[in-house]
Amino acid sequence: MKSSPGQQPAHIAIIMDGNGRWARQQGLARIEGHRRGIEAVREVVRAAGETDLRYLTLFAFSVENWQRPEEEVNALMDLLYHFLREERTYLLEQRIRLQCIGRVDDLPKRVTDEVREIIEATSSFTDRTLVIALNYGARTEVVDAVRSYCRAAAEGTENPESCTWERFSRHLYTGDIPDPDLIIRTSGESRLSNFLLLQSAYSEIYFSPVLWPEFNRREFFTAIECYKARERRFGKTSDQLQEPIPATAHHL
Repeated sequence: MKSSPGQQPAHIAIIMDGNGRWARQQGLARIEGHRRGIEAVREVVRAAGETDLRYLTLFAFSVENWQRPEEEVNALMDLLYHFLREERTYLLEQRIRLQCIGRVDDLPKRVTDEVREIIEATSSFTDRTLVIALNYGARTEVVDAVRSYCRAAAEGTENPESCTWERFSRHLYTGDIPDPDLIIRTSGESRLSNFLLLQSAYSEIYFSPVLWPEFNRREFFTAIECYKARERRFGKTSDQLQEPIPATAHHL
Protein backbone atom coordinates (compact mmCIF):
# COMPACT_ATOMS: atom_id res chain seq x y z
CA MET A 1 0.00 0.00 0.00
CA LYS A 2 1.24 3.47 -0.80
CA SER A 3 -0.01 6.93 0.08
CA SER A 4 1.56 10.21 -0.86
CA PRO A 5 0.77 13.86 -0.14
CA GLY A 6 -2.24 15.10 -2.08
CA GLN A 7 -4.13 11.80 -2.09
CA GLN A 8 -7.79 11.94 -1.12
CA PRO A 9 -8.99 9.82 1.80
CA ALA A 10 -11.38 7.01 0.92
CA HIS A 11 -12.72 6.63 4.46
CA ILE A 12 -13.15 9.31 7.10
CA ALA A 13 -14.38 8.54 10.62
CA ILE A 14 -15.51 11.28 13.00
CA ILE A 15 -15.79 11.42 16.78
CA MET A 16 -18.49 14.09 17.12
CA ASP A 17 -17.71 15.72 20.47
CA GLY A 18 -18.70 18.95 22.15
CA ASN A 19 -22.50 19.17 22.00
CA GLY A 20 -22.86 19.58 25.76
CA ARG A 21 -20.14 22.20 26.06
CA TRP A 22 -21.59 24.15 23.15
CA ALA A 23 -24.99 24.19 24.85
CA ARG A 24 -23.46 25.29 28.14
CA GLN A 25 -21.62 28.14 26.42
CA GLN A 26 -24.91 29.25 24.87
CA GLY A 27 -26.77 29.00 28.18
CA LEU A 28 -28.94 26.20 26.81
CA ALA A 29 -29.93 22.72 27.98
CA ARG A 30 -27.66 19.87 26.83
CA ILE A 31 -30.34 18.47 24.55
CA GLU A 32 -30.23 21.70 22.52
CA GLY A 33 -26.57 20.99 21.86
CA HIS A 34 -27.49 17.56 20.54
CA ARG A 35 -30.17 19.08 18.32
CA ARG A 36 -27.67 21.50 16.88
CA GLY A 37 -25.24 18.60 16.48
CA ILE A 38 -27.75 16.85 14.21
CA GLU A 39 -27.62 19.85 11.88
CA ALA A 40 -23.83 19.56 11.80
CA VAL A 41 -24.21 15.89 10.85
CA ARG A 42 -26.42 16.83 7.92
CA GLU A 43 -23.97 19.45 6.72
CA VAL A 44 -20.98 17.10 6.91
CA VAL A 45 -22.83 14.24 5.18
CA ARG A 46 -23.67 16.58 2.32
CA ALA A 47 -20.14 17.98 2.19
CA ALA A 48 -18.81 14.42 1.95
CA GLY A 49 -20.99 13.98 -1.11
CA GLU A 50 -18.93 16.65 -2.86
CA THR A 51 -15.78 14.53 -2.58
CA ASP A 52 -14.58 11.12 -3.76
CA LEU A 53 -15.09 9.80 -0.24
CA ARG A 54 -16.43 6.25 -0.27
CA TYR A 55 -17.01 5.76 3.48
CA LEU A 56 -18.02 8.22 6.18
CA THR A 57 -18.28 6.81 9.71
CA LEU A 58 -19.92 8.81 12.50
CA PHE A 59 -19.60 7.92 16.20
CA ALA A 60 -23.17 8.64 17.32
CA PHE A 61 -23.65 6.71 20.58
CA SER A 62 -21.12 4.75 22.62
CA VAL A 63 -21.61 1.88 25.04
CA GLU A 64 -20.44 4.29 27.75
CA ASN A 65 -23.18 6.80 26.90
CA TRP A 66 -25.74 4.66 28.73
CA GLN A 67 -24.22 6.07 31.94
CA ARG A 68 -25.66 9.50 31.15
CA PRO A 69 -28.90 10.68 32.82
CA GLU A 70 -31.91 8.68 31.61
CA GLU A 71 -33.62 11.84 30.35
CA GLU A 72 -30.66 12.67 28.12
CA VAL A 73 -30.36 9.11 26.79
CA ASN A 74 -34.07 9.06 25.92
CA ALA A 75 -33.74 12.40 24.16
CA LEU A 76 -30.74 11.12 22.18
CA MET A 77 -32.70 8.06 21.07
CA ASP A 78 -35.57 10.30 20.00
CA LEU A 79 -33.22 12.54 17.99
CA LEU A 80 -31.61 9.52 16.40
CA TYR A 81 -34.95 8.05 15.39
CA HIS A 82 -36.16 11.27 13.78
CA PHE A 83 -32.81 11.82 12.06
CA LEU A 84 -33.01 8.41 10.44
CA ARG A 85 -36.62 8.98 9.39
CA GLU A 86 -35.81 12.36 7.88
CA GLU A 87 -32.60 11.26 6.13
CA ARG A 88 -34.03 8.13 4.54
CA THR A 89 -35.18 10.01 1.42
CA TYR A 90 -31.81 11.76 1.03
CA LEU A 91 -29.89 8.48 1.30
CA LEU A 92 -32.11 6.86 -1.30
CA GLU A 93 -31.93 9.82 -3.68
CA GLN A 94 -28.16 10.05 -3.39
CA ARG A 95 -27.72 6.27 -3.53
CA ILE A 96 -25.86 6.15 -0.22
CA ARG A 97 -25.76 2.82 1.57
CA LEU A 98 -26.35 2.84 5.32
CA GLN A 99 -24.44 0.50 7.61
CA CYS A 100 -24.34 0.43 11.39
CA ILE A 101 -21.69 -0.96 13.73
CA GLY A 102 -22.13 -1.76 17.39
CA ARG A 103 -24.66 -3.63 19.50
CA VAL A 104 -27.55 -2.08 17.63
CA ASP A 105 -30.05 -4.69 18.85
CA ASP A 106 -29.78 -3.27 22.37
CA LEU A 107 -31.23 0.07 21.27
CA PRO A 108 -34.96 0.88 21.53
CA LYS A 109 -37.04 -1.21 19.11
CA ARG A 110 -38.27 1.71 17.02
CA VAL A 111 -34.65 2.76 16.42
CA THR A 112 -33.50 -0.73 15.48
CA ASP A 113 -36.53 -1.20 13.23
CA GLU A 114 -35.78 2.06 11.41
CA VAL A 115 -32.11 1.14 11.08
CA ARG A 116 -32.91 -2.27 9.61
CA GLU A 117 -35.41 -0.81 7.14
CA ILE A 118 -32.96 1.77 5.79
CA ILE A 119 -30.10 -0.74 5.66
CA GLU A 120 -32.30 -3.04 3.60
CA ALA A 121 -33.56 -0.23 1.34
CA THR A 122 -30.02 0.98 0.56
CA SER A 123 -28.22 -2.37 0.51
CA SER A 124 -27.75 -2.41 -3.28
CA PHE A 125 -25.82 0.88 -3.36
CA THR A 126 -22.06 0.49 -3.67
CA ASP A 127 -20.48 3.86 -4.46
CA ARG A 128 -20.86 5.58 -1.08
CA THR A 129 -21.54 4.33 2.42
CA LEU A 130 -22.59 6.12 5.60
CA VAL A 131 -21.60 4.10 8.66
CA ILE A 132 -23.16 5.03 11.99
CA ALA A 133 -21.57 3.67 15.17
CA LEU A 134 -24.45 2.98 17.58
CA ASN A 135 -24.02 1.48 21.02
CA TYR A 136 -20.43 1.02 19.90
CA GLY A 137 -17.21 0.50 21.83
CA ALA A 138 -13.94 -0.86 20.47
CA ARG A 139 -13.38 -3.18 23.45
CA THR A 140 -16.94 -4.49 23.15
CA GLU A 141 -16.26 -5.04 19.46
CA VAL A 142 -13.21 -7.17 20.29
CA VAL A 143 -15.23 -9.27 22.74
CA ASP A 144 -17.96 -9.84 20.13
CA ALA A 145 -15.37 -10.63 17.45
CA VAL A 146 -13.68 -13.22 19.70
CA ARG A 147 -17.05 -14.84 20.38
CA SER A 148 -17.80 -14.91 16.66
CA TYR A 149 -14.37 -16.38 15.87
CA CYS A 150 -14.73 -19.04 18.56
CA ARG A 151 -18.12 -20.08 17.20
CA ALA A 152 -16.63 -20.31 13.72
CA ALA A 153 -13.74 -22.39 15.06
CA ALA A 154 -16.17 -24.74 16.80
CA GLU A 155 -18.08 -25.11 13.53
CA GLY A 156 -14.85 -25.82 11.66
CA THR A 157 -14.89 -22.73 9.43
CA GLU A 158 -11.92 -21.17 11.25
CA ASN A 159 -8.67 -22.80 12.37
CA PRO A 160 -7.02 -21.05 15.34
CA GLU A 161 -3.66 -22.53 14.38
CA SER A 162 -3.71 -20.55 11.12
CA CYS A 163 -5.35 -17.41 12.46
CA THR A 164 -4.15 -14.18 10.87
CA TRP A 165 -5.22 -10.60 11.31
CA GLU A 166 -6.97 -10.73 7.94
CA ARG A 167 -9.06 -13.72 8.98
CA PHE A 168 -9.80 -12.47 12.50
CA SER A 169 -10.72 -8.97 11.31
CA ARG A 170 -13.58 -10.43 9.28
CA HIS A 171 -15.33 -11.04 12.59
CA LEU A 172 -15.19 -7.36 13.63
CA TYR A 173 -18.25 -5.17 13.11
CA THR A 174 -16.23 -3.58 10.30
CA GLY A 175 -15.41 -6.88 8.60
CA ASP A 176 -16.43 -5.57 5.17
CA ILE A 177 -15.43 -1.93 5.72
CA PRO A 178 -11.91 -0.61 4.98
CA ASP A 179 -9.92 0.95 7.80
CA PRO A 180 -10.31 4.72 8.10
CA ASP A 181 -7.67 6.82 6.40
CA LEU A 182 -8.50 9.81 8.58
CA ILE A 183 -10.10 10.09 12.01
CA ILE A 184 -11.40 13.51 13.03
CA ARG A 185 -12.18 14.40 16.63
CA THR A 186 -13.81 17.69 17.45
CA SER A 187 -13.93 19.86 20.60
CA GLY A 188 -10.19 20.00 21.27
CA GLU A 189 -9.98 16.63 23.04
CA SER A 190 -6.96 14.51 22.04
CA ARG A 191 -8.05 10.91 22.52
CA LEU A 192 -9.89 8.19 20.61
CA SER A 193 -12.33 7.32 23.40
CA ASN A 194 -12.68 3.61 22.61
CA PHE A 195 -13.43 4.26 18.93
CA LEU A 196 -12.10 1.98 16.16
CA LEU A 197 -8.98 1.19 18.17
CA LEU A 198 -7.92 -1.77 16.02
CA GLN A 199 -8.93 -0.20 12.71
CA SER A 200 -7.04 3.04 13.44
CA ALA A 201 -3.59 1.42 13.60
CA TYR A 202 -2.40 3.45 10.61
CA SER A 203 -5.05 6.16 10.44
CA GLU A 204 -4.09 9.81 10.36
CA ILE A 205 -5.73 11.67 13.25
CA TYR A 206 -6.91 15.26 13.11
CA PHE A 207 -7.90 16.98 16.36
CA SER A 208 -10.12 20.00 15.74
CA PRO A 209 -10.64 22.63 18.45
CA VAL A 210 -14.14 23.31 17.10
CA LEU A 211 -17.12 22.03 19.09
CA TRP A 212 -19.22 19.65 17.02
CA PRO A 213 -22.30 21.91 16.62
CA GLU A 214 -20.03 24.46 14.93
CA PHE A 215 -18.13 21.92 12.81
CA ASN A 216 -19.27 22.80 9.32
CA ARG A 217 -18.43 22.21 5.68
CA ARG A 218 -15.39 24.51 5.84
CA GLU A 219 -13.96 22.71 8.89
CA PHE A 220 -14.52 19.36 7.18
CA PHE A 221 -12.55 20.38 4.11
CA THR A 222 -9.83 21.92 6.30
CA ALA A 223 -9.33 18.48 7.90
CA ILE A 224 -9.12 16.85 4.47
CA GLU A 225 -6.52 19.36 3.29
CA CYS A 226 -4.47 18.65 6.41
CA TYR A 227 -4.66 14.94 5.63
CA LYS A 228 -3.58 15.48 2.04
CA ALA A 229 -0.46 17.28 3.23
CA ARG A 230 0.71 14.24 5.19
CA GLU A 231 2.78 11.30 3.98
CA ARG A 232 1.48 7.94 5.14
CA ARG A 233 4.32 5.40 5.26
CA PHE A 234 2.66 2.32 6.84
CA GLY A 235 5.98 1.33 8.43
CA LYS A 236 8.02 1.96 5.29
CA THR A 237 10.64 4.63 4.63
CA SER A 238 10.00 7.65 2.45
CA ASP A 239 12.34 6.20 -0.18
CA GLN A 240 10.32 3.00 -0.35
CA LEU A 241 7.16 5.00 -1.02
CA GLN A 242 8.71 6.26 -4.22
CA GLU A 243 8.87 2.74 -5.62
CA PRO A 244 6.38 2.05 -8.44
CA ILE A 245 3.16 0.31 -7.46
CA PRO A 246 2.82 -3.21 -8.93
CA ALA A 247 0.24 -3.45 -11.68
CA THR A 248 -1.71 -5.96 -9.59
CA ALA A 249 -2.13 -3.60 -6.63
CA HIS A 250 -5.68 -2.99 -5.50
CA HIS A 251 -6.98 0.52 -4.81
CA LEU A 252 -10.23 1.78 -3.44
